[in-house]
Amino acid sequence: MDVHAVLPPRGRDYRLDLLRGFANWAIFLDHIPNNAVNWITQKNFGFSDAADLFVFISGYTASFVYARIMLERGFVIGGTRLIKRAWQIYVAHVMLFVIYIAEIGYLSQRYHDPNLQNEFNVAGFMQNPAATLYQGLILAFKPVNMDVLPLYIALMVVYPLVLWMMLRRLNTTLLLSFLLYLAARHFGSNLPAYPGGTWYFNPFCWQFLFVFGGWFALGGAGESISFIRSRTFLMLGAAYLLFALVMTLAGRIPELGHAMPAGLYDAFNPNDKTNLAPYRVLHFVVLAFFVTRFLPKDWAGLQWPVFRPMIKCGQQSLEVFCSGVFLAVIAHLVLVEVSDSIWMQIVVSAIGIALMTALAYYRSWSKKVDKAPAKASPSPAPAE
Repeated sequence: MDVHAVLPPRGRDYRLDLLRGFANWAIFLDHIPNNAVNWITQKNFGFSDAADLFVFISGYTASFVYARIMLERGFVIGGTRLIKRAWQIYVAHVMLFVIYIAEIGYLSQRYHDPNLQNEFNVAGFMQNPAATLYQGLILAFKPVNMDVLPLYIALMVVYPLVLWMMLRRLNTTLLLSFLLYLAARHFGSNLPAYPGGTWYFNPFCWQFLFVFGGWFALGGAGESISFIRSRTFLMLGAAYLLFALVMTLAGRIPELGHAMPAGLYDAFNPNDKTNLAPYRVLHFVVLAFFVTRFLPKDWAGLQWPVFRPMIKCGQQSLEVFCSGVFLAVIAHLVLVEVSDSIWMQIVVSAIGIALMTALAYYRSWSKKVDKAPAKASPSPAPAE
Protein backbone atom coordinates (compact mmCIF):
# COMPACT_ATOMS: atom_id res chain seq x y z
CA MET A 1 0.00 0.00 0.00
CA ASP A 2 1.39 3.39 -1.01
CA VAL A 3 0.90 5.22 2.29
CA HIS A 4 1.07 9.01 2.57
CA ALA A 5 -0.12 9.33 6.16
CA VAL A 6 1.68 9.26 9.51
CA LEU A 7 0.11 7.03 12.12
CA PRO A 8 0.09 8.27 15.72
CA PRO A 9 2.42 6.39 18.08
CA ARG A 10 1.00 3.31 19.76
CA GLY A 11 -0.49 3.70 23.19
CA ARG A 12 -3.50 5.42 24.69
CA ASP A 13 -3.83 9.18 24.27
CA TYR A 14 -5.49 10.28 27.50
CA ARG A 15 -6.20 13.71 26.04
CA LEU A 16 -8.83 12.08 23.83
CA ASP A 17 -10.38 10.28 26.79
CA LEU A 18 -10.44 13.48 28.84
CA LEU A 19 -12.06 15.53 26.08
CA ARG A 20 -14.53 12.80 25.15
CA GLY A 21 -15.51 12.45 28.81
CA PHE A 22 -16.02 16.20 28.99
CA ALA A 23 -18.16 16.04 25.83
CA ASN A 24 -20.36 13.32 27.33
CA TRP A 25 -20.89 15.29 30.53
CA ALA A 26 -21.61 18.47 28.58
CA ILE A 27 -24.10 16.74 26.27
CA PHE A 28 -25.96 15.38 29.31
CA LEU A 29 -26.13 18.84 30.92
CA ASP A 30 -27.17 20.49 27.64
CA HIS A 31 -29.99 17.95 27.20
CA ILE A 32 -31.67 19.12 30.43
CA PRO A 33 -33.91 22.08 29.49
CA ASN A 34 -33.84 25.17 31.72
CA ASN A 35 -30.81 23.92 33.60
CA ALA A 36 -28.54 26.66 34.90
CA VAL A 37 -25.68 24.18 35.34
CA ASN A 38 -25.28 23.88 31.57
CA TRP A 39 -23.91 27.43 31.60
CA ILE A 40 -20.54 25.80 32.31
CA THR A 41 -20.56 23.90 29.00
CA GLN A 42 -18.78 24.88 25.82
CA LYS A 43 -21.86 26.00 23.89
CA ASN A 44 -22.17 29.18 25.96
CA PHE A 45 -18.67 30.45 25.20
CA GLY A 46 -18.24 30.00 21.47
CA PHE A 47 -19.82 28.88 18.22
CA SER A 48 -19.03 25.14 18.53
CA ASP A 49 -20.17 22.86 21.33
CA ALA A 50 -19.81 19.35 22.73
CA ALA A 51 -21.39 17.74 19.66
CA ASP A 52 -18.58 19.11 17.47
CA LEU A 53 -16.02 17.72 19.91
CA PHE A 54 -17.75 14.32 20.01
CA VAL A 55 -17.82 13.99 16.20
CA PHE A 56 -14.22 15.16 15.80
CA ILE A 57 -12.88 12.72 18.41
CA SER A 58 -14.94 9.91 16.88
CA GLY A 59 -13.26 10.54 13.52
CA TYR A 60 -9.85 10.81 15.16
CA THR A 61 -10.32 7.56 17.08
CA ALA A 62 -11.70 5.65 14.09
CA SER A 63 -8.62 6.62 12.08
CA PHE A 64 -6.22 6.01 14.94
CA VAL A 65 -7.52 2.48 15.53
CA TYR A 66 -8.58 1.18 12.13
CA ALA A 67 -5.88 2.72 9.92
CA ARG A 68 -3.31 0.57 11.67
CA ILE A 69 -5.47 -2.52 11.18
CA MET A 70 -5.94 -1.63 7.52
CA LEU A 71 -2.20 -1.25 7.01
CA GLU A 72 -1.16 -4.35 8.92
CA ARG A 73 -3.94 -6.73 7.89
CA GLY A 74 -5.38 -5.28 4.68
CA PHE A 75 -8.25 -3.10 3.55
CA VAL A 76 -10.89 -5.83 3.78
CA ILE A 77 -10.20 -6.68 7.41
CA GLY A 78 -9.84 -3.03 8.42
CA GLY A 79 -13.01 -2.12 6.56
CA THR A 80 -15.03 -4.97 8.06
CA ARG A 81 -13.86 -3.98 11.53
CA LEU A 82 -15.21 -0.50 10.90
CA ILE A 83 -18.53 -1.92 9.73
CA LYS A 84 -18.61 -4.17 12.81
CA ARG A 85 -18.16 -1.12 15.02
CA ALA A 86 -20.93 0.69 13.14
CA TRP A 87 -23.17 -2.33 13.79
CA GLN A 88 -22.36 -2.23 17.51
CA ILE A 89 -23.30 1.45 17.63
CA TYR A 90 -26.50 0.69 15.70
CA VAL A 91 -27.48 -2.03 18.19
CA ALA A 92 -26.82 0.38 21.06
CA HIS A 93 -28.93 3.01 19.30
CA VAL A 94 -31.86 0.62 18.80
CA MET A 95 -31.77 -0.45 22.44
CA LEU A 96 -31.62 3.17 23.57
CA PHE A 97 -34.42 4.05 21.13
CA VAL A 98 -36.77 1.42 22.59
CA ILE A 99 -35.90 2.20 26.21
CA TYR A 100 -36.18 5.93 25.59
CA ILE A 101 -39.66 5.70 24.07
CA ALA A 102 -40.80 3.37 26.85
CA GLU A 103 -39.41 5.81 29.42
CA ILE A 104 -41.21 8.80 27.91
CA GLY A 105 -44.46 6.87 27.50
CA TYR A 106 -44.42 5.57 31.07
CA LEU A 107 -43.50 8.91 32.63
CA SER A 108 -46.14 10.82 30.64
CA GLN A 109 -48.83 8.40 31.86
CA ARG A 110 -47.46 8.18 35.39
CA TYR A 111 -47.53 11.95 35.84
CA HIS A 112 -50.52 12.60 33.53
CA ASP A 113 -48.42 14.87 31.33
CA PRO A 114 -49.17 14.21 27.62
CA ASN A 115 -47.05 17.24 26.68
CA LEU A 116 -43.99 15.18 27.60
CA GLN A 117 -44.58 13.03 24.51
CA ASN A 118 -44.70 16.10 22.26
CA GLU A 119 -41.73 17.70 23.98
CA PHE A 120 -39.51 14.70 23.22
CA ASN A 121 -41.04 13.97 19.79
CA VAL A 122 -42.47 10.53 20.59
CA ALA A 123 -46.19 11.32 20.27
CA GLY A 124 -46.15 9.97 16.71
CA PHE A 125 -44.95 6.61 17.97
CA MET A 126 -47.86 6.37 20.40
CA GLN A 127 -50.31 7.06 17.54
CA ASN A 128 -48.71 4.85 14.86
CA PRO A 129 -46.16 2.55 16.52
CA ALA A 130 -45.54 0.15 13.61
CA ALA A 131 -44.64 2.77 10.99
CA THR A 132 -42.72 4.90 13.48
CA LEU A 133 -40.71 1.92 14.74
CA TYR A 134 -39.75 1.01 11.17
CA GLN A 135 -38.67 4.59 10.50
CA GLY A 136 -36.67 4.53 13.71
CA LEU A 137 -34.88 1.35 12.65
CA ILE A 138 -33.81 2.97 9.36
CA LEU A 139 -32.70 6.08 11.32
CA ALA A 140 -35.30 8.39 9.77
CA PHE A 141 -37.28 8.89 13.00
CA LYS A 142 -35.32 10.27 15.93
CA PRO A 143 -36.77 11.43 19.24
CA VAL A 144 -35.33 14.60 20.75
CA ASN A 145 -31.71 14.24 21.94
CA MET A 146 -31.15 11.06 19.90
CA ASP A 147 -29.62 12.60 16.78
CA VAL A 148 -25.90 12.04 17.43
CA LEU A 149 -25.74 8.24 17.20
CA PRO A 150 -27.52 8.02 13.80
CA LEU A 151 -25.00 10.54 12.47
CA TYR A 152 -22.15 8.48 13.93
CA ILE A 153 -23.52 5.28 12.38
CA ALA A 154 -23.95 6.84 8.94
CA LEU A 155 -20.41 8.21 8.96
CA MET A 156 -18.87 4.95 10.16
CA VAL A 157 -20.59 2.94 7.41
CA VAL A 158 -18.93 4.95 4.63
CA TYR A 159 -15.65 5.48 6.46
CA PRO A 160 -13.79 2.38 5.17
CA LEU A 161 -13.54 3.94 1.72
CA VAL A 162 -12.71 7.38 3.15
CA LEU A 163 -9.97 5.93 5.34
CA TRP A 164 -8.55 3.98 2.39
CA MET A 165 -8.33 7.27 0.48
CA MET A 166 -6.82 9.15 3.42
CA LEU A 167 -4.01 6.63 3.75
CA ARG A 168 -3.03 7.41 0.15
CA ARG A 169 -3.97 11.07 -0.34
CA LEU A 170 -4.46 12.64 3.07
CA ASN A 171 -4.82 16.29 2.09
CA THR A 172 -6.75 15.51 -1.09
CA THR A 173 -9.32 13.53 0.90
CA LEU A 174 -9.76 16.40 3.33
CA LEU A 175 -10.22 18.78 0.40
CA LEU A 176 -12.86 16.52 -1.16
CA SER A 177 -14.64 16.34 2.18
CA PHE A 178 -14.60 20.13 2.40
CA LEU A 179 -15.99 20.47 -1.12
CA LEU A 180 -18.83 18.08 -0.21
CA TYR A 181 -19.51 20.22 2.85
CA LEU A 182 -19.68 23.37 0.72
CA ALA A 183 -21.89 21.70 -1.90
CA ALA A 184 -24.31 20.40 0.74
CA ARG A 185 -24.64 23.87 2.23
CA HIS A 186 -25.06 25.49 -1.19
CA PHE A 187 -27.64 23.05 -2.56
CA GLY A 188 -29.38 22.33 0.74
CA SER A 189 -28.65 18.60 0.56
CA ASN A 190 -29.73 16.56 3.57
CA LEU A 191 -31.40 13.25 4.42
CA PRO A 192 -35.17 13.14 5.00
CA ALA A 193 -36.52 12.63 8.50
CA TYR A 194 -39.81 11.10 9.62
CA PRO A 195 -42.58 12.24 9.74
CA GLY A 196 -41.22 15.38 8.10
CA GLY A 197 -38.23 17.63 7.76
CA THR A 198 -34.59 16.58 7.55
CA TRP A 199 -31.86 15.25 9.84
CA TYR A 200 -30.97 17.63 12.66
CA PHE A 201 -27.27 16.87 12.07
CA ASN A 202 -26.88 17.09 8.28
CA PRO A 203 -24.47 14.19 7.57
CA PHE A 204 -23.25 15.79 4.32
CA CYS A 205 -22.01 18.74 6.36
CA TRP A 206 -20.99 17.08 9.61
CA GLN A 207 -18.89 14.52 7.77
CA PHE A 208 -16.26 17.25 7.42
CA LEU A 209 -15.60 17.38 11.17
CA PHE A 210 -15.38 13.57 11.24
CA VAL A 211 -12.89 13.53 8.34
CA PHE A 212 -11.02 16.47 9.87
CA GLY A 213 -10.58 14.34 12.99
CA GLY A 214 -9.13 11.58 10.82
CA TRP A 215 -6.86 14.04 9.03
CA PHE A 216 -5.68 15.33 12.39
CA ALA A 217 -4.84 11.80 13.58
CA LEU A 218 -3.03 10.70 10.41
CA GLY A 219 -0.48 13.48 10.23
CA GLY A 220 -2.43 16.64 9.52
CA ALA A 221 -1.64 18.10 12.93
CA GLY A 222 2.04 17.28 12.45
CA GLU A 223 2.11 18.97 9.05
CA SER A 224 0.56 22.10 10.58
CA ILE A 225 2.64 22.20 13.75
CA SER A 226 4.82 25.13 12.67
CA PHE A 227 1.71 27.23 12.05
CA ILE A 228 0.07 25.99 15.26
CA ARG A 229 3.10 27.12 17.27
CA SER A 230 3.47 30.44 15.47
CA ARG A 231 2.82 33.81 17.05
CA THR A 232 0.56 34.71 14.12
CA PHE A 233 -1.83 31.86 14.88
CA LEU A 234 -1.73 32.64 18.61
CA MET A 235 -2.84 36.23 18.03
CA LEU A 236 -5.40 35.56 15.28
CA GLY A 237 -6.79 32.48 17.00
CA ALA A 238 -7.18 34.22 20.34
CA ALA A 239 -8.89 37.18 18.66
CA TYR A 240 -11.37 34.88 16.90
CA LEU A 241 -12.16 32.97 20.10
CA LEU A 242 -12.82 36.27 21.85
CA PHE A 243 -15.09 37.39 19.00
CA ALA A 244 -16.97 34.08 19.15
CA LEU A 245 -17.36 34.47 22.91
CA VAL A 246 -18.88 37.95 22.55
CA MET A 247 -21.25 36.93 19.76
CA THR A 248 -22.39 33.81 21.61
CA LEU A 249 -23.01 35.74 24.82
CA ALA A 250 -24.96 38.28 22.77
CA GLY A 251 -27.33 35.47 21.83
CA ARG A 252 -27.72 34.48 25.50
CA ILE A 253 -27.90 37.95 27.09
CA PRO A 254 -30.57 40.20 25.50
CA GLU A 255 -28.99 43.45 26.74
CA LEU A 256 -25.71 42.63 25.00
CA GLY A 257 -27.50 41.54 21.82
CA HIS A 258 -29.51 44.77 21.62
CA ALA A 259 -26.30 46.80 21.90
CA MET A 260 -24.88 45.26 18.70
CA PRO A 261 -25.60 46.21 15.07
CA ALA A 262 -28.51 44.12 13.82
CA GLY A 263 -26.63 42.87 10.75
CA LEU A 264 -23.71 41.62 12.82
CA TYR A 265 -25.96 39.98 15.40
CA ASP A 266 -28.15 38.28 12.79
CA ALA A 267 -25.12 36.83 10.98
CA PHE A 268 -24.31 34.61 13.95
CA ASN A 269 -27.63 34.21 15.79
CA PRO A 270 -29.21 31.74 15.73
CA ASN A 271 -26.18 29.50 15.37
CA ASP A 272 -26.65 27.20 12.35
CA LYS A 273 -25.95 23.81 13.92
CA THR A 274 -27.82 21.61 11.45
CA ASN A 275 -25.66 22.58 8.48
CA LEU A 276 -22.51 23.26 10.52
CA ALA A 277 -22.02 26.96 9.80
CA PRO A 278 -18.52 27.93 8.54
CA TYR A 279 -17.93 30.18 11.56
CA ARG A 280 -18.68 27.13 13.72
CA VAL A 281 -16.15 24.99 11.85
CA LEU A 282 -13.49 27.68 12.12
CA HIS A 283 -14.14 28.05 15.85
CA PHE A 284 -13.62 24.34 16.40
CA VAL A 285 -10.50 24.20 14.22
CA VAL A 286 -8.97 27.02 16.26
CA LEU A 287 -9.82 25.19 19.49
CA ALA A 288 -8.30 21.95 18.18
CA PHE A 289 -5.09 23.77 17.24
CA PHE A 290 -4.94 25.48 20.64
CA VAL A 291 -5.33 22.13 22.43
CA THR A 292 -2.52 20.73 20.30
CA ARG A 293 -0.34 23.69 21.20
CA PHE A 294 -1.00 23.89 24.92
CA LEU A 295 -1.96 20.33 25.94
CA PRO A 296 0.86 17.88 25.09
CA LYS A 297 0.27 14.16 25.16
CA ASP A 298 2.65 13.72 28.09
CA TRP A 299 1.11 16.49 30.23
CA ALA A 300 1.47 15.44 33.87
CA GLY A 301 -2.00 16.76 34.70
CA LEU A 302 -3.57 13.85 32.84
CA GLN A 303 -2.55 11.71 35.83
CA TRP A 304 -4.20 13.98 38.38
CA PRO A 305 -6.97 12.23 40.39
CA VAL A 306 -9.39 15.10 39.68
CA PHE A 307 -9.47 14.16 35.98
CA ARG A 308 -9.81 10.40 36.43
CA PRO A 309 -13.66 10.29 36.48
CA MET A 310 -13.86 12.32 33.26
CA ILE A 311 -11.16 10.19 31.60
CA LYS A 312 -12.96 7.02 32.64
CA CYS A 313 -16.19 8.33 31.10
CA GLY A 314 -14.29 9.05 27.91
CA GLN A 315 -12.93 5.51 27.80
CA GLN A 316 -16.45 4.06 28.09
CA SER A 317 -17.99 6.68 25.85
CA LEU A 318 -20.82 4.77 24.16
CA GLU A 319 -22.32 3.43 27.39
CA VAL A 320 -21.93 6.78 29.14
CA PHE A 321 -23.52 8.69 26.26
CA CYS A 322 -26.54 6.37 26.14
CA SER A 323 -27.05 6.57 29.90
CA GLY A 324 -26.81 10.36 29.73
CA VAL A 325 -29.66 10.54 27.21
CA PHE A 326 -31.82 8.41 29.50
CA LEU A 327 -30.90 10.32 32.67
CA ALA A 328 -31.52 13.74 31.08
CA VAL A 329 -35.22 12.90 30.69
CA ILE A 330 -35.52 11.92 34.35
CA ALA A 331 -33.67 15.06 35.42
CA HIS A 332 -36.01 17.21 33.32
CA LEU A 333 -39.07 15.52 34.81
CA VAL A 334 -37.79 16.11 38.34
CA LEU A 335 -37.35 19.79 37.58
CA VAL A 336 -40.88 19.99 36.14
CA GLU A 337 -42.76 17.86 38.69
CA VAL A 338 -40.80 18.40 41.91
CA SER A 339 -38.90 21.69 41.85
CA ASP A 340 -37.03 23.83 39.36
CA SER A 341 -35.00 25.72 41.97
CA ILE A 342 -31.33 26.36 41.30
CA TRP A 343 -30.38 23.91 44.04
CA MET A 344 -32.48 21.16 42.45
CA GLN A 345 -30.86 21.89 39.08
CA ILE A 346 -27.45 21.42 40.69
CA VAL A 347 -28.56 18.24 42.48
CA VAL A 348 -30.02 16.48 39.41
CA SER A 349 -27.00 17.49 37.33
CA ALA A 350 -24.54 16.20 39.92
CA ILE A 351 -26.44 12.95 40.47
CA GLY A 352 -26.65 12.33 36.72
CA ILE A 353 -22.90 12.82 36.25
CA ALA A 354 -22.20 10.63 39.29
CA LEU A 355 -24.35 7.82 37.86
CA MET A 356 -22.70 8.11 34.44
CA THR A 357 -19.28 7.96 36.11
CA ALA A 358 -20.28 4.96 38.21
CA LEU A 359 -21.39 3.16 35.05
CA ALA A 360 -18.06 3.98 33.39
CA TYR A 361 -16.09 2.52 36.30
CA TYR A 362 -18.29 -0.57 36.35
CA ARG A 363 -17.90 -1.16 32.60
CA SER A 364 -14.14 -0.71 32.88
CA TRP A 365 -13.99 -3.23 35.72
CA SER A 366 -16.32 -5.63 33.90
CA LYS A 367 -14.19 -5.60 30.75
CA LYS A 368 -11.05 -6.34 32.77
CA VAL A 369 -12.79 -9.27 34.45
CA ASP A 370 -13.94 -10.63 31.09
CA LYS A 371 -10.39 -10.45 29.72
CA ALA A 372 -8.71 -11.94 32.77
CA PRO A 373 -7.53 -15.54 32.29
CA ALA A 374 -9.54 -18.12 34.13
CA LYS A 375 -7.85 -19.59 37.17
CA ALA A 376 -6.73 -23.16 36.68
CA SER A 377 -8.77 -25.60 38.70
CA PRO A 378 -6.71 -27.53 41.31
CA SER A 379 -5.55 -30.95 40.20
CA PRO A 380 -7.27 -33.85 41.90
CA ALA A 381 -5.30 -35.55 44.64
CA PRO A 382 -3.61 -38.75 43.48
CA ALA A 383 -5.40 -41.91 44.49
CA GLU A 384 -3.68 -43.88 47.24
